[in-house]
Amino acid sequence: MLAAEVNKKPAAAGFLFLRFLFAPVLALALVACPLFAGAQDYAREKRWSDDILTTLMVGDAVWLTQANGHRFLALYTEASAGRAAAHGAVIVAHGRGWSPDFELYGSLRTKIADLGYSTLSIQLPVLPGSTKLGEYEDTYPDARERFQLAVDYLKVKGYQNIAIVSHSLGSTMANQYLMKTDDKSVKAWVFISIINGLTEMFRIKIPVLDVFGSDDWVETVWGAPERKAQILKNPGSAQIVVPDAQHFFEGKEDQLAGIVVSFLDRIFNKDSAASAGK
Repeated sequence: MLAAEVNKKPAAAGFLFLRFLFAPVLALALVACPLFAGAQDYAREKRWSDDILTTLMVGDAVWLTQANGHRFLALYTEASAGRAAAHGAVIVAHGRGWSPDFELYGSLRTKIADLGYSTLSIQLPVLPGSTKLGEYEDTYPDARERFQLAVDYLKVKGYQNIAIVSHSLGSTMANQYLMKTDDKSVKAWVFISIINGLTEMFRIKIPVLDVFGSDDWVETVWGAPERKAQILKNPGSAQIVVPDAQHFFEGKEDQLAGIVVSFLDRIFNKDSAASAGK
């Protein structure tokens, strides 16, 4: 018994010594891992902006500056009839890892402008391409700041009828902004093919349009009944399923833009006289 006790003491002492030696390293790793997991890929964001600026034909590049000094790209496209005649302004928010001019988002920002609304398509936070969807949660505060800067930009230009049109993960980020902001400038929200369910919709008091395709991603289609029950508590809200449309609405861009603008026209007609069309 005595021998057994003697043998255990050096082992226990060695374990304590190793724990003492590596504790600072482990602590640093535990602190650093979440930061690295949520660290934005500014290099990827810059590659997107560089590509856009070399080929930009419609709209103007605008740089918005965050509190941390980071500048992100936004594409401002004035309504075809000019700012004075615009029905309002729309913030276009892209999906996971994309850019403000990538395919669907380039189509939406230009087609909505052709249909009477100025658009501001913004670059949202991006992470490395291998990042899982759930890891984007750490970027939500940054996304909220970007939405607010976009709203402020449009207010400075004199727009009073402001809406958000978001797609996929961009809709989740818009949800995060709208449920936390005290700024009531955004008066309508169109979310397209949202992946995650809605969060704290009781805090969002504006008319909402939920649009998705009949051939959309499974998560989006399955969640439709629950979303509909949530949004219909807000007067003026609706849900529309676009037949044969997929997640990115390939070949359905004109139809999608028309659905968005029809909804916004219905909502903003109530304010058109007071806001002089802005």
